Amino acid sequence: MKGMVFNELERMVVAAAGEDLWEEILETTPLETPEGVFLGPQSYPDSEFVAIVVATGKALKTPLEQLVPAFGRYLFPRLAERFPIFLRPEMTAKSFLVTVEATIHLEVRKLYPDAGLPRFDFVDPAADRLEITYASPRRLCALVAGMIDGVAEHFHEEVQVEHDRCVHRGDEVCHFELRFRPGKRPTP
Repeated sequence: MKGMVFNELERMVVAAAGEDLWEEILETTPLETPEGVFLGPQSYPDSEFVAIVVATGKALKTPLEQLVPAFGRYLFPRLAERFPIFLRPEMTAKSFLVTVEATIHLEVRKLYPDAGLPRFDFVDPAADRLEITYASPRRLCALVAGMIDGVAEHFHEEVQVEHDRCVHRGDEVCHFELRFRPGKRPTP
């Protein structure tokens, strides 16, 4: 996993509970990375991310089923801020989401061939619907669900998400059915 994801998790924890708690999490979590210093463009073992997330959940007394999606909601606007080139004013939540695999991940793979990105497939059955299939050995579908919520918030839309198939329930891949209800966009 890229260091920037670790960095954003740190920012979220520090904003919620302070620098001391983050340092305590790093000190009490066995890590291969010296002193828990994660450099944005470098790759780190997924196991370290999982260990830090588990330790964060314990430290914040927050179940992982809540923490991981909350991190996804937090992460999307941070990524949008860092990479505004992928967001255009005329986009909607749906039109943005369908660019993830063919545009965003394509560009990320060019820059970071070792990124180990998940695979997303899309089916577009109706103007107000989208089906997303997520496949990744990381099994971070809860993060994906949180990021979808973050996308909806960014575009000021309501998105109903049904996670009808999940690797954590024995399915081969995760499948999300989304229904979109455009909201009122703020005036600039």
